[in-house]
Formats: sequence, structure tokens, C-alpha cells
Amino acid sequence: MRPVSPVKRARWRDIDWITDLVTATLAPTTLGAWLVPDERRRPAVLAAVSRIWVEHALLFGDAFLLTDGAAATVWFHRYRPIPPPTRYLERIRWACEEHLVRFHRLDRFLAAHRPEEPHNHLAILAAPPDANRAGQAATVLADSHRLMDTHGLPIYADLHSEADRRLYRRLGYREHHQMTRPDGAIVDLLWRPRPATRVAATTHPGQAVTSGCPTRP
Repeated sequence: MRPVSPVKRARWRDIDWITDLVTATLAPTTLGAWLVPDERRRPAVLAAVSRIWVEHALLFGDAFLLTDGAAATVWFHRYRPIPPPTRYLERIRWACEEHLVRFHRLDRFLAAHRPEEPHNHLAILAAPPDANRAGQAATVLADSHRLMDTHGLPIYADLHSEADRRLYRRLGYREHHQMTRPDGAIVDLLWRPRPATRVAATTHPGQAVTSGCPTRP
């Protein structure tokens, strides 16, 4: 009997839940505070921006949720250029209001340092801080890898805090290089090489695979 996976592939109905996880993860961080200095408004602004990117990931990537809903990962399949979200400038301006400049600076920074080689991009590890966070983050990321590795592509991620450094190293990520974020903080850009052995037939992200990984709708 095949063991039950601790994660499920997210669907459109899961967007609100994942947005809440992303917001709860980002709001207490130095990055969240720099993007939205007003602590009272920070959750609402971060949620509005996060929703744009979670929706976009379900169109041009993947998102995975722990089956108990405690943590999630959000991915983009960057094996070819990805267009911006629909009505992006209008939506981001409405979401950010007076904080728009800072979000644009972060967008440009991340885009400028993203590798050109085809890869899967781990855009967000959403695991809000609580007593069980370490185990939840490890489980959702490890099992997301099991599914993403069916595409046979390396993985790129940006590490904005020390909290998950040991986890990323244990799961095969290596430092690509370090950069200084627009707010002055150091960001580690990480690279996880493609799987040594393909676990599925050759396929592009978004197509069915032969390893038992669910097909996209």
C-alpha cells in the first residue's frame, strides 16, 4: 500500500487559506516590517499582495499544503518566461497604496538575481511561527520536493532569515551567492541541484507524470 502523503496539491479553493499562512509567516519578520512599517495595516497589505502571487502560482506553478493546513509551499515553474499577473500594476497599486515603492524595489531585486537556467522556484515557504513550526516546515518542504522532483529541474530559493538555514541545507540546498536586500539585510540565494535520478518520464511542469504525482487540472 502506498503511504499517504502529508501534503496535497492546492486548488483554487485553497487560495484564501494559503494567503493567510503567507501573511502570518511574513508579518512578524524584518522584511514584513520594512515593506509595511505600519504594524496595524501590515497584515491587510501583505495579504492583498500575497493573494496576487498565490493565484499566479496556481496558473504558472504549484502550491502544496499540509493536509492539516498548517503550512504550505508556493512554487513557480521557470522553465520558460512567465508573464506578470493579470492586471498586475493595477492590483499591486491598489494592494500596496503608499507602500508601493518598497514592493517594487523588492520585486526588481528578486527578479534581477534570479538564475536564467530553467528551474523550479520556491517562492514562499509559509510556516507561521508557533511551537510546531520546525516540524511543519520540514514536512511540507520535504514532501513538496518529492513532487517537484518529478520535473527533473533544479530548485532556486531565496533565504531571508536564519530560521530555516539548517533545514534548507539538510534538504540539499547550497549557497548560490549572497546579496544585500533593498532594506540592507543580507539574503542568501540558494540552489538545489536537479535530482540525480529522474523519478518520472520526461515531462514539462503542468503535464501528467508517471510516478503517481497527481496531474494538474
